[in-house]
Amino acid sequence: MNATSPAGALLLCRAEPETVRPVAHLLRERMLLAPAGDGWSVLVPEGRPWQGGAGAGDTDVEPVDRVVAGWVTALAVGSTWPVLALWWDGDRAGCTLASGFRRPVGYVWLVDGTPAGEDEAMRTFAERLGLDPVLDVQSLEGLTRPDPDADARIRLRGLLAVLTRIGLVLPPGLDPDTPGDRLYAAADDRPEAEPLVWTGWREVVRAELDAVESSRLGPWMRGPRARVLAGAQLAAGLPLALWGLRRRGGGWVLAGTLLLAHGALGLAYDRIRGAEGGASETRPG
Repeated sequence: MNATSPAGALLLCRAEPETVRPVAHLLRERMLLAPAGDGWSVLVPEGRPWQGGAGAGDTDVEPVDRVVAGWVTALAVGSTWPVLALWWDGDRAGCTLASGFRRPVGYVWLVDGTPAGEDEAMRTFAERLGLDPVLDVQSLEGLTRPDPDADARIRLRGLLAVLTRIGLVLPPGLDPDTPGDRLYAAADDRPEAEPLVWTGWREVVRAELDAVESSRLGPWMRGPRARVLAGAQLAAGLPLALWGLRRRGGGWVLAGTLLLAHGALGLAYDRIRGAEGGASETRPG
């Protein structure tokens, strides 16, 4: 990794693509989705938020770490599985893990591999990802110690090596430190990769309803408990979206918006399915 390396990122989801798809659609970003081993999927973003769209001087460009922090938060609050982002730019590289409503945790290395994070973060990674609390934690903690022979790229590869023990296998060509456009092209060449195309809220919400019903969460989406959870999502989403607007953090605005959307979805779920069930009962056979 060198000082001129363009930014890039990968989003690693501990779930199968069919489970990730409806939630990832809500990001409304151009991405590719592909399987990444046993029980894992990878999202490869095109990278416009940190590349900019108006050429030199574009004031809307955001740092890659800030963008992916918002994305993983948005994905995690809308799911039951953890999401880990690997990111890099010309100066640093790092990872950000989000899981449910818990505070995201991250770690950063300087371009030469110098650790610049809190050691405790790696223990949190291991706990939330279900890694071995002894052997895997020892490997992760090794990434937080000085090593003159390990630059930021090697650090990220070391993290990926630990994740292979719980089933992660990245498709060929998706390597840390690869520029975002080359990552996207490499993923696009894979026959198993699929583009995520925004088709509008109606289709996305219906797809997510189907996904929820086919999961173990379906029974929990009705009744008093579901209404309490939906209310909590609405209560958390509004201040998060407003906080993101004040800080001009598009990713955090997205996370707050997605919380609001899931809260509204939770409140509407029983009514929508109840109405559809009533219609099917009255429909002539």
